[in-house]
Amino acid sequence: MSSSPSSAPAPVARRQIPLFSPEYYAACTLGGVVACGPTHSAVTPLDLVKCRRQVDPALYKSNLDGWRTIVRNDGLRKVFTGFGATFVGYSLQGACKYGGYEFFKHTYSSLLSPETAHRHRTLIYLGASASAEFIADVFLCPLEAIKVKQQTTLPPFCRNFVDGWRKIVANEGVAGLYKGLTPLWCRQIPYTMCKFTSFERIVEAIYARLPKPKEQMTQMAQIGVSFVGGYLAGILCAVVSHPADVMVSKVNSDRKAGESMMAATSRIYSKIGFAGLWNGLPVRIVMIGTLTSFQWLIYDSFKAYIGLPTTGH
Repeated sequence: MSSSPSSAPAPVARRQIPLFSPEYYAACTLGGVVACGPTHSAVTPLDLVKCRRQVDPALYKSNLDGWRTIVRNDGLRKVFTGFGATFVGYSLQGACKYGGYEFFKHTYSSLLSPETAHRHRTLIYLGASASAEFIADVFLCPLEAIKVKQQTTLPPFCRNFVDGWRKIVANEGVAGLYKGLTPLWCRQIPYTMCKFTSFERIVEAIYARLPKPKEQMTQMAQIGVSFVGGYLAGILCAVVSHPADVMVSKVNSDRKAGESMMAATSRIYSKIGFAGLWNGLPVRIVMIGTLTSFQWLIYDSFKAYIGLPTTGH
């Protein structure tokens, strides 16, 4: 016998997470993990060939030739060399970057009146993203060092990131895991400042030109705006951060024992010149544009799923 409507269980209401509460920042931190770890590790084959061509432009004729050569010589699995270090490193970085950005953005805005904060919102976005990335790179750097060494050393330097960690610490000490921190900051901080600030302003411009205000749009439509804004921001990020990206790859693979960062950078630059800083830019535009768009798609989808507003005005 069917139950009466009055006896049907009432739907359980999802508890609302208060904005800017510890739970809110924890949720944004988890969203950063979900957005960054899987997306960065998914494009490991692109990153592998890009890094190897940055270190040795003559190694492969093209990206396609690189993948064909790797598969032919070492098997399909080897195109994912560096996958583990990438996943762990960028999961940690994503947690600090997204959670930290939300925290610093609100903190810096709270120091000003609402009118002043709105007028200087671009400076707030820049400061919040730089602060978050500065911290995030401390967690990313050891895994990035292992990944680059694993990808650019032939045969590969280590079997996995745990093996790589042990080898670097045994040979160079803990400092060996952080020898690329300064160039990583030089690459990632401008990248993240561009990523978050351009995203916020691009999304703001998109909403200003749509027939409905954001509050009257469906969550699906808002997430679509995030995806478009993320891709456009990603193209800008790729160009801004590419020279430092090349130098990170070079320093991690070619810095000599006892050599200072400035000496290594100067020596490497004298070999590759200004043109060499732009090796691999087209593939990085595709990689970073795709990464950034899907990260904002995943991050804002996650926020929407747990009942938080999507990013941007």
